[in-house]
Amino acid sequence: MIEYLVANMWQLWAVLAVLGLILELTSGDFFIMCLAIGAAGSAITAPFANIYWQLGVFTVVSLFCLWQLRPFALRYLKGKAPKRVSNADALIGRKGRVTETIQEKGSGYVAIDGDRWKAVASDDSEIPVGTRVTVIGRESTILTVQLDS
Repeated sequence: MIEYLVANMWQLWAVLAVLGLILELTSGDFFIMCLAIGAAGSAITAPFANIYWQLGVFTVVSLFCLWQLRPFALRYLKGKAPKRVSNADALIGRKGRVTETIQEKGSGYVAIDGDRWKAVASDDSEIPVGTRVTVIGRESTILTVQLDS
């Protein structure tokens, strides 16, 4: 069994390269892709070299990729994309409707896209049910809203 693996190391390197590329699809940070390219380089040299040369090729190609290819790929593919906000931060600037009166210097509830959020008024005033409001901030899961202009 060991003799077979040693004689066919290129298959192991090829499998590692394919698995690395598949894993890269889940992360998107181009780190695993560099390791997969190093494994592909080792798969090419495996029929002609011993395991130490294969590991050397893997190391050199992977490091070269990390040093040269990864920064280029990140800059080219992600460089000009605006920073996307997510989760509760994505609510800032959204408009909603008051579903439970926001009490003066108290709280109430606002519906945004079918979800109810606890909210307070930015000027501590009372906002009645049905009023359209805009989210201007948040503290934990409590939104700060103002009357829609």
